[in-house]
Amino acid sequence: MLPRLLQHHKRHLFAFNSTARNRLRIFLTNDTRYYSALPSLLQTATQPSTFSPRLPFPQLVAPYSSYSLNNSHGPRVTPSKMATATTINLSLVTDSGVFSSGVREDAARTASEILQEDMAKHHVFFNEHGFHNHIPHQVLTIFALGAAPADIKACYDRNAIYQRPVMPTDQEVVKSMHDVTKFQEYFGKEQHYPNYLAFFQQELDAKGVGSVLTEYVFAGDQRAESMLCRLFGGLIHPLIHLGFGLEFNQPAIVAQALAQAAVHEEWIGREFFLPTEKMAGGIGKSGQKSLLQLLNEIRTDKALVESVQWGDANKIRDGVLHRAPEQMMKYAAQFTVSEDQVPERLADMINTVVYYTAAAQRPTKKMRLDFFYIHCVNSSIFFSKIVNLPFLDQRAKLRLLEWKGRMDLLMYTSRGSPNLLLDEIASYPIKEDWSQIFTRSITHPDDDGHLAKLARALANGEKVCKPFEDQNSEMPIKGDMWLRIGNMAIDCTDKEETGSMWIRSTGFDEAWEPQAQAHM
Repeated sequence: MLPRLLQHHKRHLFAFNSTARNRLRIFLTNDTRYYSALPSLLQTATQPSTFSPRLPFPQLVAPYSSYSLNNSHGPRVTPSKMATATTINLSLVTDSGVFSSGVREDAARTASEILQEDMAKHHVFFNEHGFHNHIPHQVLTIFALGAAPADIKACYDRNAIYQRPVMPTDQEVVKSMHDVTKFQEYFGKEQHYPNYLAFFQQELDAKGVGSVLTEYVFAGDQRAESMLCRLFGGLIHPLIHLGFGLEFNQPAIVAQALAQAAVHEEWIGREFFLPTEKMAGGIGKSGQKSLLQLLNEIRTDKALVESVQWGDANKIRDGVLHRAPEQMMKYAAQFTVSEDQVPERLADMINTVVYYTAAAQRPTKKMRLDFFYIHCVNSSIFFSKIVNLPFLDQRAKLRLLEWKGRMDLLMYTSRGSPNLLLDEIASYPIKEDWSQIFTRSITHPDDDGHLAKLARALANGEKVCKPFEDQNSEMPIKGDMWLRIGNMAIDCTDKEETGSMWIRSTGFDEAWEPQAQAHM
Protein backbone atom coordinates (compact mmCIF):
# COMPACT_ATOMS: atom_id res chain seq x y z
CA MET A 1 0.00 0.00 0.00
CA LEU A 2 2.75 2.46 0.94
CA PRO A 3 4.60 2.25 -2.43
CA ARG A 4 1.37 2.88 -4.35
CA LEU A 5 0.54 5.77 -2.05
CA LEU A 6 3.96 7.34 -2.50
CA GLN A 7 3.83 6.93 -6.27
CA HIS A 8 0.52 8.78 -6.37
CA HIS A 9 1.71 11.63 -4.19
CA LYS A 10 5.13 11.99 -5.85
CA ARG A 11 3.35 12.70 -9.12
CA HIS A 12 1.55 15.61 -7.48
CA LEU A 13 4.67 16.90 -5.75
CA PHE A 14 6.61 16.90 -9.03
CA ALA A 15 4.16 19.40 -10.49
CA PHE A 16 4.44 21.82 -7.56
CA ASN A 17 7.01 24.58 -7.30
CA SER A 18 9.79 24.26 -4.74
CA THR A 19 8.31 26.84 -2.35
CA ALA A 20 5.07 24.91 -2.14
CA ARG A 21 6.96 21.62 -1.78
CA ASN A 22 9.13 23.00 1.02
CA ARG A 23 6.14 24.42 2.89
CA LEU A 24 4.36 21.10 2.49
CA ARG A 25 7.41 19.20 3.70
CA ILE A 26 7.67 21.39 6.82
CA PHE A 27 4.00 20.87 7.52
CA LEU A 28 4.11 17.12 7.01
CA THR A 29 7.19 16.55 9.13
CA ASN A 30 6.23 18.82 12.04
CA ASP A 31 2.47 18.55 12.40
CA THR A 32 1.67 15.98 15.11
CA ARG A 33 -1.74 15.45 13.56
CA TYR A 34 0.03 14.03 10.49
CA TYR A 35 1.97 11.59 12.65
CA SER A 36 -1.12 10.37 14.45
CA ALA A 37 -2.97 10.03 11.17
CA LEU A 38 -0.31 7.90 9.46
CA PRO A 39 -1.43 4.44 10.66
CA SER A 40 -5.02 4.99 9.56
CA LEU A 41 -3.78 6.61 6.35
CA LEU A 42 -1.81 3.48 5.49
CA GLN A 43 -4.68 1.19 6.44
CA THR A 44 -7.44 3.11 4.68
CA ALA A 45 -5.71 4.75 1.74
CA THR A 46 -8.68 4.00 -0.46
CA GLN A 47 -10.98 5.88 1.92
CA PRO A 48 -9.74 9.49 2.01
CA SER A 49 -12.78 10.65 3.92
CA THR A 50 -11.58 8.59 6.91
CA PHE A 51 -8.58 10.82 7.49
CA SER A 52 -9.26 14.00 5.54
CA PRO A 53 -10.56 15.93 8.58
CA ARG A 54 -7.20 15.31 10.27
CA LEU A 55 -5.09 16.23 7.24
CA PRO A 56 -5.62 19.67 5.69
CA PHE A 57 -4.01 18.39 2.44
CA PRO A 58 -4.97 14.70 2.23
CA GLN A 59 -4.03 14.44 -1.45
CA LEU A 60 -0.38 15.31 -0.76
CA VAL A 61 2.05 13.24 1.27
CA ALA A 62 5.75 14.03 1.44
CA PRO A 63 8.04 11.16 0.46
CA TYR A 64 10.06 9.76 3.32
CA SER A 65 12.93 7.35 3.56
CA SER A 66 12.06 5.55 6.79
CA TYR A 67 9.19 5.21 9.20
CA SER A 68 8.36 3.28 12.33
CA LEU A 69 4.97 2.43 13.74
CA ASN A 70 6.35 0.93 16.96
CA ASN A 71 7.44 4.13 18.69
CA SER A 72 5.53 4.63 21.94
CA HIS A 73 5.21 8.32 21.16
CA GLY A 74 3.70 7.63 17.76
CA PRO A 75 5.31 6.90 14.40
CA ARG A 76 8.59 8.64 13.61
CA VAL A 77 8.93 9.91 10.05
CA THR A 78 12.26 10.88 8.51
CA PRO A 79 11.81 12.94 5.35
CA SER A 80 14.01 12.14 2.36
CA LYS A 81 15.86 14.78 0.38
CA MET A 82 13.63 16.21 -2.32
CA ALA A 83 14.52 16.29 -5.99
CA THR A 84 14.70 19.92 -7.12
CA ALA A 85 15.87 21.80 -10.18
CA THR A 86 19.42 21.76 -8.77
CA THR A 87 19.39 18.47 -6.85
CA ILE A 88 19.14 14.97 -8.30
CA ASN A 89 17.45 12.54 -5.94
CA LEU A 90 16.11 9.21 -7.14
CA SER A 91 13.63 7.35 -4.97
CA LEU A 92 13.39 3.60 -5.41
CA VAL A 93 9.64 3.75 -4.85
CA THR A 94 8.65 6.57 -7.20
CA ASP A 95 11.50 7.20 -9.64
CA SER A 96 12.34 3.92 -11.38
CA GLY A 97 10.61 4.79 -14.65
CA VAL A 98 7.74 3.40 -16.71
CA PHE A 99 9.69 0.20 -17.23
CA SER A 100 12.14 -1.17 -14.68
CA SER A 101 13.58 -4.48 -13.57
CA GLY A 102 15.30 -5.29 -10.30
CA VAL A 103 16.00 -1.71 -9.23
CA ARG A 104 18.13 -1.31 -6.10
CA GLU A 105 18.15 1.22 -3.27
CA ASP A 106 21.94 1.47 -3.23
CA ALA A 107 21.93 2.02 -6.99
CA ALA A 108 19.43 4.86 -6.59
CA ARG A 109 21.84 6.61 -4.23
CA THR A 110 24.83 6.02 -6.49
CA ALA A 111 22.98 7.16 -9.60
CA SER A 112 21.83 10.33 -7.81
CA GLU A 113 25.38 11.15 -6.72
CA ILE A 114 26.85 10.52 -10.16
CA LEU A 115 24.19 12.56 -11.96
CA GLN A 116 24.80 15.40 -9.51
CA GLU A 117 28.53 15.25 -10.25
CA ASP A 118 27.94 15.12 -13.99
CA MET A 119 25.74 18.22 -13.83
CA ALA A 120 28.37 20.06 -11.79
CA LYS A 121 31.38 19.06 -13.90
CA HIS A 122 30.40 18.44 -17.51
CA HIS A 123 29.11 20.40 -20.47
CA VAL A 124 26.10 19.28 -22.51
CA PHE A 125 28.28 18.55 -25.58
CA PHE A 126 31.46 16.51 -25.35
CA ASN A 127 33.03 18.06 -28.45
CA GLU A 128 32.77 21.16 -30.62
CA HIS A 129 30.67 19.32 -33.22
CA GLY A 130 27.64 19.15 -30.93
CA PHE A 131 27.95 15.49 -29.91
CA HIS A 132 25.84 15.01 -26.80
CA ASN A 133 26.82 14.04 -23.29
CA HIS A 134 24.90 10.78 -22.79
CA ILE A 135 25.84 10.16 -19.17
CA PRO A 136 22.39 11.06 -17.74
CA HIS A 137 20.69 8.81 -20.31
CA GLN A 138 22.90 5.84 -19.56
CA VAL A 139 22.89 6.20 -15.79
CA LEU A 140 19.11 6.48 -15.53
CA THR A 141 18.57 3.63 -17.97
CA ILE A 142 20.85 1.10 -16.35
CA PHE A 143 19.58 2.11 -12.91
CA ALA A 144 16.08 1.22 -14.12
CA LEU A 145 17.37 -2.09 -15.51
CA GLY A 146 18.79 -3.21 -12.17
CA ALA A 147 22.42 -2.11 -12.37
CA ALA A 148 24.54 -2.39 -9.24
CA PRO A 149 26.40 0.68 -7.92
CA ALA A 150 29.65 -0.71 -9.33
CA ASP A 151 28.07 -0.99 -12.79
CA ILE A 152 26.89 2.61 -12.67
CA LYS A 153 30.29 3.85 -11.53
CA ALA A 154 32.04 1.86 -14.26
CA CYS A 155 29.82 3.35 -16.97
CA TYR A 156 30.37 6.83 -15.61
CA ASP A 157 34.15 6.44 -15.38
CA ARG A 158 34.28 5.10 -18.93
CA ASN A 159 32.32 8.00 -20.40
CA ALA A 160 33.41 10.86 -18.15
CA ILE A 161 36.99 10.90 -19.45
CA TYR A 162 36.08 12.47 -22.80
CA GLN A 163 33.53 15.03 -21.57
CA ARG A 164 34.21 18.76 -21.75
CA PRO A 165 34.15 20.78 -18.53
CA VAL A 166 31.27 23.09 -17.70
CA MET A 167 31.34 26.59 -19.12
CA PRO A 168 31.05 29.63 -16.82
CA THR A 169 27.67 31.06 -15.94
CA ASP A 170 27.07 34.78 -16.45
CA GLN A 171 24.52 35.90 -13.88
CA GLU A 172 23.84 39.13 -15.75
CA VAL A 173 22.86 37.14 -18.83
CA VAL A 174 20.72 34.83 -16.69
CA LYS A 175 18.93 37.84 -15.25
CA SER A 176 18.39 39.32 -18.72
CA MET A 177 16.64 36.15 -19.90
CA HIS A 178 13.49 37.25 -18.10
CA ASP A 179 13.11 39.65 -21.01
CA VAL A 180 11.48 37.67 -23.82
CA THR A 181 13.51 39.38 -26.53
CA LYS A 182 16.79 38.82 -24.72
CA PHE A 183 15.84 35.20 -24.03
CA GLN A 184 15.55 34.59 -27.76
CA GLU A 185 18.74 36.46 -28.64
CA TYR A 186 20.78 33.66 -27.08
CA PHE A 187 19.02 30.86 -28.98
CA GLY A 188 21.30 28.41 -30.75
CA LYS A 189 24.49 29.62 -29.05
CA GLU A 190 26.31 26.84 -27.25
CA GLN A 191 28.16 29.16 -24.86
CA HIS A 192 24.83 30.14 -23.32
CA TYR A 193 23.92 26.60 -22.24
CA PRO A 194 25.04 27.24 -18.62
CA ASN A 195 23.07 30.49 -18.60
CA TYR A 196 19.92 28.80 -19.87
CA LEU A 197 20.48 26.01 -17.34
CA ALA A 198 20.69 28.45 -14.43
CA PHE A 199 17.65 30.32 -15.74
CA PHE A 200 15.49 27.22 -16.05
CA GLN A 201 16.63 25.94 -12.67
CA GLN A 202 15.36 29.17 -11.13
CA GLU A 203 12.11 29.05 -13.08
CA LEU A 204 11.44 25.40 -12.23
CA ASP A 205 12.06 25.90 -8.52
CA ALA A 206 9.79 28.95 -8.54
CA LYS A 207 6.96 27.67 -10.75
CA GLY A 208 7.13 23.88 -11.05
CA VAL A 209 7.63 21.62 -14.06
CA GLY A 210 4.11 21.82 -15.44
CA SER A 211 3.95 25.61 -15.43
CA VAL A 212 7.40 26.01 -16.96
CA LEU A 213 6.69 23.55 -19.79
CA THR A 214 3.39 25.26 -20.51
CA GLU A 215 4.97 28.72 -20.56
CA TYR A 216 8.19 27.97 -22.43
CA VAL A 217 7.25 25.09 -24.77
CA PHE A 218 3.48 24.93 -25.25
CA ALA A 219 2.21 28.51 -24.89
CA GLY A 220 1.97 28.95 -28.66
CA ASP A 221 3.82 32.27 -28.75
CA GLN A 222 6.99 32.93 -30.74
CA ARG A 223 9.33 31.90 -27.94
CA ALA A 224 7.49 28.66 -27.14
CA GLU A 225 7.14 27.66 -30.80
CA SER A 226 10.87 28.11 -31.26
CA MET A 227 11.61 26.06 -28.14
CA LEU A 228 9.35 23.25 -29.36
CA CYS A 229 11.10 23.24 -32.73
CA ARG A 230 14.48 23.07 -31.01
CA LEU A 231 13.29 20.24 -28.78
CA PHE A 232 13.16 18.06 -31.91
CA GLY A 233 16.58 19.20 -33.17
CA GLY A 234 19.91 17.43 -32.74
CA LEU A 235 18.58 13.96 -33.59
CA ILE A 236 15.85 14.55 -30.96
CA HIS A 237 18.35 14.51 -28.10
CA PRO A 238 16.68 17.43 -26.27
CA LEU A 239 13.39 15.52 -26.44
CA ILE A 240 15.06 12.36 -25.13
CA HIS A 241 16.66 14.32 -22.29
CA LEU A 242 13.32 15.88 -21.40
CA GLY A 243 11.76 12.43 -21.48
CA PHE A 244 14.22 11.18 -18.88
CA GLY A 245 13.53 14.17 -16.64
CA LEU A 246 9.78 13.63 -16.83
CA GLU A 247 9.88 9.85 -16.55
CA PHE A 248 12.16 9.81 -13.51
CA ASN A 249 10.59 12.87 -11.83
CA GLN A 250 13.80 14.93 -11.82
CA PRO A 251 13.34 18.69 -12.33
CA ALA A 252 17.12 19.09 -12.66
CA ILE A 253 17.12 16.83 -15.74
CA VAL A 254 14.17 18.81 -17.11
CA ALA A 255 16.22 22.00 -16.65
CA GLN A 256 19.11 20.44 -18.56
CA ALA A 257 16.76 19.38 -21.35
CA LEU A 258 15.24 22.83 -21.78
CA ALA A 259 18.66 24.48 -21.72
CA GLN A 260 19.89 21.93 -24.24
CA ALA A 261 16.91 22.60 -26.51
CA ALA A 262 17.53 26.35 -26.37
CA VAL A 263 21.03 26.02 -27.83
CA HIS A 264 19.99 23.70 -30.67
CA GLU A 265 18.90 24.84 -34.13
CA GLU A 266 15.24 25.19 -35.03
CA TRP A 267 15.31 24.57 -38.78
CA ILE A 268 13.65 21.16 -38.63
CA GLY A 269 10.62 22.69 -36.96
CA ARG A 270 10.38 25.66 -39.31
CA GLU A 271 10.95 23.62 -42.46
CA PHE A 272 9.00 20.50 -41.54
CA PHE A 273 6.94 20.28 -38.35
CA LEU A 274 5.13 23.62 -38.45
CA PRO A 275 4.17 23.54 -42.16
CA THR A 276 3.16 19.88 -41.81
CA GLU A 277 0.94 20.76 -38.86
CA LYS A 278 -0.68 23.52 -40.91
CA MET A 279 -1.23 21.08 -43.79
CA ALA A 280 -2.89 18.68 -41.33
CA GLY A 281 -5.42 21.35 -40.38
CA GLY A 282 -4.22 21.82 -36.81
CA ILE A 283 -3.68 19.60 -33.80
CA GLY A 284 -5.65 16.57 -32.64
CA LYS A 285 -7.69 15.72 -35.73
CA SER A 286 -8.98 12.16 -35.83
CA GLY A 287 -6.44 10.11 -37.77
CA GLN A 288 -7.64 7.96 -40.65
CA LYS A 289 -4.33 6.19 -41.27
CA SER A 290 -1.93 4.47 -38.93
CA LEU A 291 1.78 5.21 -38.90
CA LEU A 292 2.35 1.75 -40.37
CA GLN A 293 0.04 2.48 -43.31
CA LEU A 294 1.83 5.74 -44.03
CA LEU A 295 5.21 4.04 -43.79
CA ASN A 296 4.15 1.47 -46.38
CA GLU A 297 2.89 4.20 -48.70
CA ILE A 298 6.18 6.09 -48.42
CA ARG A 299 8.10 2.93 -49.31
CA THR A 300 6.35 2.81 -52.70
CA ASP A 301 6.72 6.52 -53.50
CA LYS A 302 9.62 6.78 -55.94
CA ALA A 303 10.06 10.53 -55.43
CA LEU A 304 10.65 10.06 -51.72
CA VAL A 305 12.75 6.93 -52.03
CA GLU A 306 15.07 8.76 -54.42
CA SER A 307 15.05 12.07 -52.53
CA VAL A 308 18.15 11.19 -50.51
CA GLN A 309 21.68 10.57 -51.73
CA TRP A 310 24.56 8.94 -49.90
CA GLY A 311 26.69 12.05 -50.22
CA ASP A 312 24.14 14.45 -48.68
CA ALA A 313 25.80 16.21 -45.75
CA ASN A 314 22.53 16.10 -43.82
CA LYS A 315 20.13 13.57 -45.25
CA ILE A 316 17.06 15.24 -43.76
CA ARG A 317 17.82 18.86 -44.61
CA ASP A 318 19.86 18.36 -47.80
CA GLY A 319 18.02 15.25 -48.93
CA VAL A 320 14.33 14.75 -48.17
CA LEU A 321 13.43 18.34 -47.30
CA HIS A 322 15.46 19.71 -50.22
CA ARG A 323 14.31 17.41 -53.03
CA ALA A 324 10.82 16.32 -51.95
CA PRO A 325 9.54 18.52 -49.10
CA GLU A 326 5.90 18.73 -50.19
CA GLN A 327 5.71 15.00 -50.82
CA MET A 328 7.17 14.24 -47.39
CA MET A 329 4.80 16.64 -45.66
CA LYS A 330 1.83 15.20 -47.55
CA TYR A 331 2.32 11.84 -45.86
CA ALA A 332 3.41 13.20 -42.49
CA ALA A 333 0.35 15.46 -42.25
CA GLN A 334 -1.87 12.40 -42.40
CA PHE A 335 -0.55 11.16 -39.06
CA THR A 336 -2.96 12.85 -36.68
CA VAL A 337 -4.17 11.75 -33.26
CA SER A 338 -7.42 12.60 -31.51
CA GLU A 339 -7.83 12.22 -27.77
CA ASP A 340 -9.67 8.91 -28.03
CA GLN A 341 -6.97 7.49 -30.33
CA VAL A 342 -4.02 8.02 -27.98
CA PRO A 343 -3.59 4.45 -26.63
CA GLU A 344 -3.90 2.89 -30.08
CA ARG A 345 -1.65 5.45 -31.78
CA LEU A 346 0.96 5.15 -29.03
CA ALA A 347 1.19 1.40 -29.66
CA ASP A 348 1.17 2.00 -33.42
CA MET A 349 4.06 4.44 -33.16
CA ILE A 350 6.18 2.15 -30.99
CA ASN A 351 5.48 -0.94 -33.08
CA THR A 352 6.21 0.79 -36.37
CA VAL A 353 9.58 2.26 -35.38
CA VAL A 354 10.71 -1.06 -33.91
CA TYR A 355 9.59 -2.77 -37.12
CA TYR A 356 11.58 -0.61 -39.49
CA THR A 357 14.60 -0.49 -37.18
CA ALA A 358 14.87 -4.26 -36.83
CA ALA A 359 13.67 -5.32 -40.29
CA ALA A 360 16.05 -3.10 -42.30
CA GLN A 361 18.47 -5.94 -43.05
CA ARG A 362 20.49 -7.37 -45.92
CA PRO A 363 20.28 -11.20 -46.01
CA THR A 364 23.80 -11.48 -47.42
CA LYS A 365 25.25 -9.32 -44.64
CA LYS A 366 25.58 -9.66 -40.89
CA MET A 367 22.61 -8.24 -39.05
CA ARG A 368 22.99 -4.59 -38.05
CA LEU A 369 20.81 -1.88 -36.51
CA ASP A 370 20.76 1.67 -37.82
CA PHE A 371 22.13 4.27 -35.41
CA PHE A 372 19.63 6.90 -36.56
CA TYR A 373 16.64 4.57 -36.39
CA ILE A 374 17.36 3.44 -32.83
CA HIS A 375 16.83 7.03 -31.66
CA CYS A 376 13.22 6.74 -32.79
CA VAL A 377 12.88 3.55 -30.74
CA ASN A 378 14.77 4.88 -27.72
CA SER A 379 12.62 8.01 -27.53
CA SER A 380 9.37 6.06 -27.83
CA ILE A 381 9.41 4.89 -24.21
CA PHE A 382 8.89 8.38 -22.82
CA PHE A 383 5.52 8.74 -24.47
CA SER A 384 4.15 6.09 -22.12
CA LYS A 385 4.75 8.73 -19.46
CA ILE A 386 4.04 11.90 -21.45
CA VAL A 387 0.50 10.93 -22.48
CA ASN A 388 -0.38 10.39 -18.81
CA LEU A 389 1.19 13.49 -17.26
CA PRO A 390 -1.42 15.23 -15.08
CA PHE A 391 0.13 18.69 -15.50
CA LEU A 392 0.23 18.78 -19.32
CA ASP A 393 -2.96 19.69 -21.15
CA GLN A 394 -4.32 17.32 -23.78
CA ARG A 395 -3.42 19.59 -26.68
CA ALA A 396 0.27 19.52 -25.72
CA LYS A 397 0.24 15.73 -25.40
CA LEU A 398 -1.42 15.25 -28.78
CA ARG A 399 0.97 17.68 -30.42
CA LEU A 400 4.02 15.87 -29.06
CA LEU A 401 2.70 12.48 -30.17
CA GLU A 402 1.88 13.77 -33.65
CA TRP A 403 5.31 15.36 -34.04
CA LYS A 404 6.96 12.15 -32.85
CA GLY A 405 5.14 10.06 -35.45
CA ARG A 406 5.99 12.55 -38.19
CA MET A 407 9.63 12.52 -37.12
CA ASP A 408 9.60 8.72 -37.37
CA LEU A 409 8.37 8.87 -40.98
CA LEU A 410 10.94 11.52 -41.88
CA MET A 411 13.74 9.54 -40.24
CA TYR A 412 12.84 6.35 -42.10
CA THR A 413 12.82 8.18 -45.43
CA SER A 414 16.08 10.00 -44.74
CA ARG A 415 18.08 6.78 -44.45
CA GLY A 416 17.25 5.66 -47.98
CA SER A 417 13.90 3.91 -47.35
CA PRO A 418 15.41 0.42 -46.90
CA ASN A 419 13.55 -2.78 -47.71
CA LEU A 420 11.98 -4.28 -44.60
CA LEU A 421 12.33 -8.03 -44.13
CA LEU A 422 10.06 -9.26 -41.35
CA ASP A 423 11.23 -12.86 -41.77
CA GLU A 424 14.69 -11.80 -40.62
CA ILE A 425 13.12 -10.99 -37.26
CA ALA A 426 10.73 -13.93 -37.06
CA SER A 427 13.51 -16.45 -37.65
CA TYR A 428 16.12 -14.89 -35.39
CA PRO A 429 17.13 -17.29 -32.60
CA ILE A 430 16.30 -16.60 -28.96
CA LYS A 431 19.35 -17.34 -26.85
CA GLU A 432 18.79 -15.04 -23.88
CA ASP A 433 15.81 -13.84 -21.87
CA TRP A 434 15.12 -10.20 -20.97
CA SER A 435 17.03 -10.41 -17.71
CA GLN A 436 20.14 -11.62 -19.51
CA ILE A 437 19.70 -8.98 -22.21
CA PHE A 438 19.50 -6.26 -19.57
CA THR A 439 22.65 -7.55 -17.88
CA ARG A 440 24.53 -7.66 -21.19
CA SER A 441 23.48 -4.11 -22.06
CA ILE A 442 24.46 -2.81 -18.61
CA THR A 443 27.93 -4.34 -18.80
CA HIS A 444 28.66 -3.82 -22.50
CA PRO A 445 32.23 -2.45 -22.58
CA ASP A 446 31.65 -0.05 -25.48
CA ASP A 447 28.12 1.21 -24.86
CA ASP A 448 27.52 4.87 -24.05
CA GLY A 449 23.87 4.23 -23.27
CA HIS A 450 22.37 3.64 -26.71
CA LEU A 451 22.21 -0.15 -26.36
CA ALA A 452 20.81 -0.07 -22.82
CA LYS A 453 18.19 2.47 -23.89
CA LEU A 454 17.26 0.25 -26.81
CA ALA A 455 16.86 -2.85 -24.63
CA ARG A 456 14.59 -1.02 -22.19
CA ALA A 457 12.55 0.60 -24.96
CA LEU A 458 12.02 -2.79 -26.61
CA ALA A 459 10.83 -4.38 -23.37
CA ASN A 460 8.50 -1.45 -22.78
CA GLY A 461 7.23 -1.72 -26.35
CA GLU A 462 6.30 -5.35 -25.78
CA LYS A 463 4.28 -4.33 -22.73
CA VAL A 464 2.51 -1.43 -24.47
CA CYS A 465 1.69 -3.30 -27.68
CA LYS A 466 0.59 -6.64 -26.24
CA PRO A 467 -3.04 -5.56 -25.55
CA PHE A 468 -3.39 -4.53 -29.21
CA GLU A 469 -2.00 -7.66 -30.84
CA ASP A 470 -5.38 -9.38 -31.14
CA GLN A 471 -7.19 -6.18 -32.12
CA ASN A 472 -4.78 -5.24 -34.90
CA SER A 473 -3.79 -8.16 -37.09
CA GLU A 474 -1.59 -5.90 -39.24
CA MET A 475 0.69 -4.96 -36.34
CA PRO A 476 4.01 -6.42 -37.55
CA ILE A 477 5.89 -6.91 -34.26
CA LYS A 478 4.11 -9.27 -31.89
CA GLY A 479 4.57 -12.27 -29.65
CA ASP A 480 8.16 -13.40 -29.13
CA MET A 481 9.45 -11.10 -31.87
CA TRP A 482 10.21 -8.49 -29.21
CA LEU A 483 12.57 -10.87 -27.46
CA ARG A 484 14.08 -11.91 -30.79
CA ILE A 485 14.88 -8.26 -31.52
CA GLY A 486 16.37 -7.91 -28.04
CA ASN A 487 18.68 -10.82 -28.82
CA MET A 488 19.47 -9.28 -32.18
CA ALA A 489 20.43 -5.99 -30.51
CA ILE A 490 22.90 -7.73 -28.21
CA ASP A 491 24.45 -9.86 -30.96
CA CYS A 492 24.85 -7.18 -33.61
CA THR A 493 26.51 -4.68 -31.26
CA ASP A 494 29.43 -6.99 -30.56
CA LYS A 495 32.28 -4.95 -32.04
CA GLU A 496 34.52 -8.01 -32.29
CA GLU A 497 32.01 -9.50 -34.70
CA THR A 498 30.87 -6.39 -36.58
CA GLY A 499 33.70 -3.86 -36.23
CA SER A 500 31.36 -1.15 -34.94
CA MET A 501 28.23 -1.18 -32.83
CA TRP A 502 25.88 0.42 -35.35
CA ILE A 503 25.34 0.89 -39.06
CA ARG A 504 24.38 4.34 -40.36
CA SER A 505 21.86 4.99 -43.16
CA THR A 506 21.00 1.38 -43.79
CA GLY A 507 19.06 1.99 -47.01
CA PHE A 508 22.29 2.66 -48.94
CA ASP A 509 24.62 -0.01 -50.30
CA GLU A 510 27.59 2.07 -49.15
CA ALA A 511 26.49 1.81 -45.52
CA TRP A 512 27.05 -1.94 -45.55
CA GLU A 513 30.63 -1.68 -46.72
CA PRO A 514 33.42 -2.06 -44.15
CA GLN A 515 34.39 1.19 -42.43
CA ALA A 516 31.54 3.09 -44.08
CA GLN A 517 31.24 6.70 -42.90
CA ALA A 518 27.75 8.12 -43.29
CA HIS A 519 26.77 11.77 -42.98
CA MET A 520 23.91 12.92 -40.78
